[in-house]
Amino acid sequence: MFLDFFYLLRSKEISISMDEWLTLMEAMNKGLGNSSLVGFYDLCRAILIKSEAEYDKFDLAFAEYFQGIETPEDLPKEFWKWLSEDVKVRDINDKPMPEDFLKELEELLETLKKRIEEQKEKHNKGAYWIGTGGISTQGHSGYNPRGIRTGGEGRHRSAVQIAGERNFKDFREDTVLDIRQFQIAFRKLRQFSSRIDSQKTELDIDKTIDETCDNAGYLKLVFEKPRKNTVKILLLMDSDGSMMRYSRLCNRLFQAASKSSHFKDLKVYYFHNCIYEHLYTTPLCKTNEWIDTDWVLKNLDQEYKLILVGDATMAMSELMKKGGNCILGMFNEEPGIDWLKKFKRRYKKQIWLNPIQESDWEHVYGSESIAAIKEVFPMFELSLEGLDKGIKKLLSR
Repeated sequence: MFLDFFYLLRSKEISISMDEWLTLMEAMNKGLGNSSLVGFYDLCRAILIKSEAEYDKFDLAFAEYFQGIETPEDLPKEFWKWLSEDVKVRDINDKPMPEDFLKELEELLETLKKRIEEQKEKHNKGAYWIGTGGISTQGHSGYNPRGIRTGGEGRHRSAVQIAGERNFKDFREDTVLDIRQFQIAFRKLRQFSSRIDSQKTELDIDKTIDETCDNAGYLKLVFEKPRKNTVKILLLMDSDGSMMRYSRLCNRLFQAASKSSHFKDLKVYYFHNCIYEHLYTTPLCKTNEWIDTDWVLKNLDQEYKLILVGDATMAMSELMKKGGNCILGMFNEEPGIDWLKKFKRRYKKQIWLNPIQESDWEHVYGSESIAAIKEVFPMFELSLEGLDKGIKKLLSR
């Protein structure tokens, strides 16, 4: 049953085992789907989906497979008149849904067309004709979750409508980030913080939950010594023209980093395409608004964790050659790749976050420079999943 749906879910990269699918079929046989598409939607998601990050993928697949059926445009005017009059709304549980409602969505449209040909007068609260407040599969303000709404407002949403709203799209791990998601990711770096030798005054939420569960549900608070921020971040951001399309995303990252309370120190500098003799203090990369790159390497110790942000796309001459700097009047004595390697040697922990989708790295303009920089720094896509992997890389021993 629903094997096509099973394969569709798998094609959307949702991990589903045969055991889980058979569990779903067993639950269906026991009537746990409540003989409705909404019930089937809830049951599927409860059994098959193991992470909120996959909720949106599931909704897209569900909406695609059980796509809605629209009301025909040629519905006679008399029907709209009959359906436009007010109807008293009753509780959905007033009358049970018939057990023999149509199983296949395609049949709904054929049934509706047949009723249009047969029906000659207004009808309300029935189980057969097109009307209001009934349990037939046509009409409005009715109580059949598998029906076609013809006019009025949908009072009892279908599963396809629910899936189509994509209420969980922000939970996806392959989407770009907002400020809050950046902050949550940066919070993981607190693991580098050390405990202060003082009284235990900071509530440990995880241990409190564990102890409360072990204590038969009775609240048991657990406190720990407060942490001292020891994390130091050096954030270097590309600010050239090709990064303009990602400016909002990079701005969110900057705001999240600058507002974070988990860092002992945060240094932010900018570069144009590649790092050369100077790093800029503003994203405009104006002449004289800079600091010597050598000064940064000498004065910011190796305990800083290095995060570079950029699309890594440039002409290979900008990366590999002396004098490759494309800014007018700026001549670099050392190739950009050598400067990148200096940062690699100086800082133990470093990552490069790329706003271009990882699947496009080998195909976009600048793919050669992306490949070359990937050999120097661990590179991750600037998405939820990519940032999470990047933070784990910084946390690795």
